[in-house]
Parts: sequence; structure tokens; C-alpha cells
Amino acid sequence: MTDRRSALGAFRSRLAQTVERTGLTRGAFAEVTGIDRSTLSQLLSPDNRRLPRVDTLIAISRNQQVSVDWLLGLSHSGPVTAEMLPETLSFETDALTHNDERLIRWLGESVGYKVRYVPSTVPDLLKTEAVIEYELGDSAQPRSEQKVETAAARLAWTRRPETDLECCSSVQSVEAFARGEGIWAGLDAVARREQIEQMAALTDELYPTLRWFLFDGRARYAAPVTIFGPQRAALYLGRMYLVLTSTEHVQTCTRDFEQLIRAAIVQPPDVPALLTSLLSEIT
Repeated sequence: MTDRRSALGAFRSRLAQTVERTGLTRGAFAEVTGIDRSTLSQLLSPDNRRLPRVDTLIAISRNQQVSVDWLLGLSHSGPVTAEMLPETLSFETDALTHNDERLIRWLGESVGYKVRYVPSTVPDLLKTEAVIEYELGDSAQPRSEQKVETAAARLAWTRRPETDLECCSSVQSVEAFARGEGIWAGLDAVARREQIEQMAALTDELYPTLRWFLFDGRARYAAPVTIFGPQRAALYLGRMYLVLTSTEHVQTCTRDFEQLIRAAIVQPPDVPALLTSLLSEIT
């Protein structure tokens, strides 16, 4: 009984410290930690005789970056400081294109896991040299040569027998490429035809290692992202990546990707035929 009272007293004191440290009202604290307001009030009450549920402890611990042991008075290490936290979010700058050499390193670290991928334009590993050079524009050599080599490395990785790669794009983005619309207005018809033919050939060759799903872009939106199994998700923001490594963040990105697959209107086995049919729209 003494130990229980001691644990209750320590928890109540340290929970009060944690609330005070945030500067939030009790109601606001309950909201950000995802616990019920009445539960919080009960836990802070001097008349409370019950220890918190495990899920309540975990919610407070995760949100406020304090250990469960510290909350229960079993540790005196105190709240975790920013310097002590594992890095779960970072920015990788100087990313000229979504087809960046860092992706090759991350792919190598994800061997044995399924990789999920939403490209910023057409899938990088399927791009012709002409399309890579066009996308880089005035970025000049050796950047162009570097990106061609990186695309080739990604294609080689996809041909490995243990590879499992899922890709999602809007069907409208593929149609716009074939017609030379939007950003592709300056790419000549010959280059677009060669790119469509290469994509049709490779998606047929690489299936089922590579599975490319096409969804309706009027009903769905997807930002460029690569999810490397359970290890990390890298969102491409234009000239940098936002890299997420916490389990919760990666799982959230994975669930969103799975929604895209469920919404696909063109399944992977049908993609080569669709691409071939688009050749007639290239003028």
C-alpha cells in the first residue's frame, strides 16, 4: 500500500510539473496529448487513488518526451531534452531533382523491404536521358550526367530479384506527358514517343517486381514521396527532402500510399497497354 501511495504521489507531482512546463491549460494539455479532460483532472486530484492506464501513460510520454519511468517516480533522469532525442525528422538539402543519389543509398539500406514511391513527374528509373536532360534544363553538366547515372542505378536496383517496388501516379500526369502539356510543352514529340515506348517496355519487363498503379488525379492528390519499408519516408519538397524516420510517421505515409493503391483505376498489368495506346496522341 505504501508503494502504491508513493507511486501515486510521484506520478501526480510529475504530471503536474509536465503540465506546468508546457504553459497550457489543463484542457489544452489533454487535447494535445490525446487524453480525456476528465481523466486528466482525476489524475491530478489529491483524492485520486488509481494509477493511470498504460495507454494514458504512453500518450503523455510520447507527446511530452518524458519517460514512463520518470512519470511513475522510478527514474530521476527528468524530461528528455532535445539533445537527447533520437533524430526522427530531418531536412536533406541541395536536392536538385527527385532523382537524387541519396535515394540510391537509402534503397541499399532497405533491401528486403517493400519500397513505395510517388514520383514527381514520370518514374525516375524509367526515364530516358532526353527526359532527364530536359527536366534539368539549364542546370548543365555534370549534373545531367550524374542524374542519368542515378536513374540507371535505380533501374539496376529494380532488376534485382529481391526487389519489391510499388509506384503510384495519376493517370492524368501520364496523359499530359504524352500530349506535351504543362511542363512538357517544350519537350519534342520524338523524345516523348521514345519515353512512352521505354516506359511501356520496362513496365512489362519488370512486372511484378515493379508494380505501377495509376489513380484518378481528379479524386486523389499525392505529393512526391519514397517510403523505404519501415525505415524512412522521404518527401520531395522541390530542392530538399523532408526525411521521416519515426515509426508513427512512416506508418502514416504507408497508410496514405495504400489508399492510393486501393483507388487505382489502372492496375499494373494494364499499364503497358495504356502507355502504348497513348502513342497515338503524340503529334
